[in-house]
Amino acid sequence: MKKSLEIIGKEIRRNKNAHYPRLDTMIMVEETIKKEGVITKTKLYRELPKKVMFPTLEIIIQYLESKGIIVRDKIGQIVYTYNPKTLEKYRKLKHLEIKI
Repeated sequence: MKKSLEIIGKEIRRNKNAHYPRLDTMIMVEETIKKEGVITKTKLYRELPKKVMFPTLEIIIQYLESKGIIVRDKIGQIVYTYNPKTLEKYRKLKHLEIKI
């Protein structure tokens, strides 16, 4: 489910362990997802070049999902879909819910 940036911001303020991610951290997460193509959140957490707090990683994932850069499938995998050709390929899969 996509969340607006306003809702994500409210969640950050409510969760004291979460931090606003820096731009370089967001780019690092996006590039790691892009390199892998399809990855679970746990594997993504382990594959990142620099460590990120798990709540902060969730905020970045929610942001990328709200912008249509990634989608999450029903089994918890994160799929990089920013490429329009890739998006069309994954739209045809039954187990993905894509709301763009």
